[in-house]
Amino acid sequence: MLVIAVLTLIFIFGNTRQTRIRLLIPEVTMPLWLALLFTLAIGALCGVYAARRR
Repeated sequence: MLVIAVLTLIFIFGNTRQTRIRLLIPEVTMPLWLALLFTLAIGALCGVYAARRR
């Protein structure tokens, strides 16, 4: 668990630059690691939904 925590911190501190994102709403500026975290959460939710439908 400690290794995963350290790797997560390395990933976060390596991706702190701001990035602009625009989908359906006006452009939003946020750290890259946060945008990737949102993408991971949405993908995980889609995977759970697909697994429960079967």
